[in-house]
Amino acid sequence: MSEQNPCLTCGACCGYFRVSFFWGECQSSGGSVPDDLVVQINPTRVAMIGTDAKPCRCIGLEGEIGNTVGCTLYEQRSSPCREFEASWEHGTHNPSCDAARAAYGLPPLTPPGANEPHWPDEGAEVA
Repeated sequence: MSEQNPCLTCGACCGYFRVSFFWGECQSSGGSVPDDLVVQINPTRVAMIGTDAKPCRCIGLEGEIGNTVGCTLYEQRSSPCREFEASWEHGTHNPSCDAARAAYGLPPLTPPGANEPHWPDEGAEVA
């Protein structure tokens, strides 16, 4: 992946997926997620406000999706946010990243080097 994290100009996942997780991640239970930023969805799970219905946009997302974005609670974010990776971040394709990007008209991310010119091996014939 390039030096610039593509998530800083994307944010599509924060405006596409429901971010639900075990209520034990909330501050009142000893976790890090502020209680006032979640809504109860069942007896054991909560969701980030703004992601519990479509169209969604996480309450923690600031900026314009596809341009410049940031997370206002980055250090306090939930496990689904910590675990979600951009495609090719660690050499692995993430189809969910592609789906979120497509919903906002953004192209899928490409593997490192995919857009670099390929030079023929030394000694290979060039047509």
